[in-house]
Amino acid sequence: MKTCLVTGGAGFIGSNLVRFLLNKGMRIIVLDNLSTGKRSNLEEIMDQIDFVEGDLRDFQTVQECVDRSDGIFHLAALGSVPRSMKEPQITHAVNVNGTLHLLEAVRQSRMQRIVFSASSSAYGDQERSPKTESMAPYPISPYAASKLCCEAYMQAYAKGYGMKTVSLRYFNVFGPRQDPSGAYAAVIPAFVSAMIHGSQPIVFGDGQQTRDFCFVENVCNANWLAMNAPASICDGSPINIACGEAISLNAILKILRNLLKTNIEAVYQDRRPGDVQHSLADIHRAKERIGYEPLVFFREGIQRAIDWYVRNL
Repeated sequence: MKTCLVTGGAGFIGSNLVRFLLNKGMRIIVLDNLSTGKRSNLEEIMDQIDFVEGDLRDFQTVQECVDRSDGIFHLAALGSVPRSMKEPQITHAVNVNGTLHLLEAVRQSRMQRIVFSASSSAYGDQERSPKTESMAPYPISPYAASKLCCEAYMQAYAKGYGMKTVSLRYFNVFGPRQDPSGAYAAVIPAFVSAMIHGSQPIVFGDGQQTRDFCFVENVCNANWLAMNAPASICDGSPINIACGEAISLNAILKILRNLLKTNIEAVYQDRRPGDVQHSLADIHRAKERIGYEPLVFFREGIQRAIDWYVRNL
């Protein structure tokens, strides 16, 4: 693989992956419509990549990008569970229809491998823990349903057309360039941003909910491993990407207060529809199929994330 296409490459995870791939010596095409991604995320490396401002729903643009690539990292999506609860139709249009456009473009071009960014939200709020890929999915939000639908398409195109596809189910990814602003900000950057500015962070629920937080460097490495894994594993079936440790939001607040040397307390509000109470990954399949091991665990990752936010906010 010499040239790779990164859809959603101006987003949080995408922009980190682009840098990771540049360090691997790859030539990179980024396709992003900048609806949630930011040009500033790529500012200092823009002269090293081919940036295409375009939408997955524009088939001609997708086809042109696919025709010039040797492998595809598909991260572009309209994220956020709360947003999908308010705007289910646009979530489906972008996530599902856009992914289908990409698959069709690949089918009509050369049969490049696609590494798809799936989501642990597919498991829903099941009590069984840790979450294993053999569990029946139980999505409880339109966002989760859209991501699960895309997984199904990845498997269908692998089985039906012989396409090489891999679906990586990310658990809660965090790290540099994750947007702390807006109504749909992820929890860690929202907490850190509030505390840095002397405000009280908002917790939806009692704070006892747990997540398997995964530093973004782990996700970048998982994508690289999946792209270079044996073809025999490329059947579109899901692979959990996480660290295998659960941390509550209240525990995160305590850690942040210590690291930021503040006594700011959180404000607790009602739990939001579609939110999952507990999420912990079994990562044995990732180890077996693509040789994945977490490189950065939570304590190191949160310190690195804080360092970036303090420098950049």
